[in-house]
Amino acid sequence: MTKKKSKQIIRILLFLGTIISLYFVPWPIVSAWVKPLPNSVQEQVDKAADYGFDGIIVCVNKTGNQSEFFTSGYKNRENKVPADPKSLFKIASVSKLYTALAITKLVTDKRLSLDKTLADYFPELEERIDNANKITVRMMVQHRSGIPDFTRINSYWAHPKQNDKERLELVLDLPAHFEPNAEFEYSNTNYLLLTKLIKKVTGESKFQYIKANILDPLHLNNTFGSIKDVDLDDVMSGYYVGYENDLKTDNNNLMLATAEDLGKFIRALNDGSVFKNKEEQEIYTSLYKYEHTGLIPGYQTIAKYHKDIDAVIVQYTNTVDFDGYNWSLSEIMYNRIVKILRKKTSHNNGYNSAGLNS
Repeated sequence: MTKKKSKQIIRILLFLGTIISLYFVPWPIVSAWVKPLPNSVQEQVDKAADYGFDGIIVCVNKTGNQSEFFTSGYKNRENKVPADPKSLFKIASVSKLYTALAITKLVTDKRLSLDKTLADYFPELEERIDNANKITVRMMVQHRSGIPDFTRINSYWAHPKQNDKERLELVLDLPAHFEPNAEFEYSNTNYLLLTKLIKKVTGESKFQYIKANILDPLHLNNTFGSIKDVDLDDVMSGYYVGYENDLKTDNNNLMLATAEDLGKFIRALNDGSVFKNKEEQEIYTSLYKYEHTGLIPGYQTIAKYHKDIDAVIVQYTNTVDFDGYNWSLSEIMYNRIVKILRKKTSHNNGYNSAGLNS
């Protein structure tokens, strides 16, 4: 075979490879990403149906702790109830921020030690969880314990357990994924155990402690510990692509909050007003982050503070799919909203500067 012919074959193979790869490109994601940016947040939010979401709520908590809302689609698609900014929403893993903060407050009050082990607090688990005598409270908060994640066992979300005892039993006697503190691996089991720890130390449920020590001081009255504690009519419906039933009645033992309450909490976390003193803030900073996302069947949450525009942006979308396209699309939606707000802030600052100089 001549050198010239070899190059021709290589070009043909590269061309075929390109054609094949294009076949597998997630075009809905590409399309959402490349479209021109709208002029307003509401225009972007109005595209929720194009992104595959049944409903969306966006809350922008601005300077002065004032909230602005944008909605589109449905709170309940069966009854065609429009999305309501005051709806309660299952915030999934965003609740870990509250748990990490509760642990911080207990450590500050000398009721807990970050360096004590899982076996110190729960000796009955020493023979049931690998390395329980080496795994510290700090490691659990930081997802560095090596304890397997119960939500990744036996197609958990197809048949979710109804209480923490059943959830914990899924990982008992399983081998550790790694030695304590050797790696990072996100595991919901860590926070299940921290929930048990808060109850053991305080004598009350985790949410009771969070309410008394975090929510009430911040006057956050629309945050709840469980679907059992609320009127179901106040909860935004959740949907899974290919499954027709509303998922809002599922008891996942997770917190619910309005977008406004969550936005105010994220601001308090970032501006430091949720901490009783500098020591407490320093402990928290050494432990965990100041923003979070959440994902369970039917519910996607993104909650972050953006320092450059002094705004907390909370986004709720109530449709989830198996392939993860909806999560990628929710991130694209969120990032485009951030860009719109940055552009608007930049324009207003320029306008104000021009006015001051005239």
